[in-house]
Amino acid sequence: MITFQQVSKRWGDNEVLKSLDFEVLPGEKVSIIGPSGSGKTTILRILMTLESPNEGLVTVNGKTLWDVKAGTRPKEAKEMRAARRDVGMVFQQFNLFPHMSALENVMEAPVKVLKMDKEQARARAVDLLEMVGLAKHLEHRPPKLSGGQQQRVAIARALAMRPKVMLFDEPTSALDPELIGEVLGVIRELGHSTDMTMLMVTHEMRFAEEISDRVATFDHGRVIERGAPHEIFNNPKEERTRKFLKAVLEH
Repeated sequence: MITFQQVSKRWGDNEVLKSLDFEVLPGEKVSIIGPSGSGKTTILRILMTLESPNEGLVTVNGKTLWDVKAGTRPKEAKEMRAARRDVGMVFQQFNLFPHMSALENVMEAPVKVLKMDKEQARARAVDLLEMVGLAKHLEHRPPKLSGGQQQRVAIARALAMRPKVMLFDEPTSALDPELIGEVLGVIRELGHSTDMTMLMVTHEMRFAEEISDRVATFDHGRVIERGAPHEIFNNPKEERTRKFLKAVLEH
């Protein structure tokens, strides 16, 4: 569903991704772990076309998202847009429209981007907000919602675009500790109840161990270890993985 082939990304002399080869299979739930600055979020931003790679090929659902040769963008911009439409993302910050209700936030993109009929978009938004436990908050604007509730609106908003791939960039990092569980619960249910491909950057190690089909450890722009969750968390082969997990789990 997702492939990175020899993908590099640099900012000046800082090489964030180094000839990265990485893939996620259809329906697979994959967690990316590793220290800050290891390139984890950059992968998600490239998949969202918020960043462009300097070299390499990136495909989503068989469509070319990036094919960078000598610094050029893909020749087929139409294919790039089609690939991008298959991807949804939940960010660290909620990025909701503060002047719109929860319902309007979820309806906005399907109406404006997918040209969905407003009544159809409204019905879908209601269903999604009910799914994430916000049936009683449809008309509330973001300032009236807790951080956990806002992140659940953001998840519903991403799902409204019917993505084939969902990306999660540390979706609980901006939340107070007591609100983390409610957001992880929604993501857990999404993972268990759908065949959607999910790629998650997270520091919630136990959650990653529970929900993932596979875990990849990143360090200095490369995958240094990948495998089944029980292997990575209980018997990591790489010393760098062992040090990272010891630091995170003892924190």
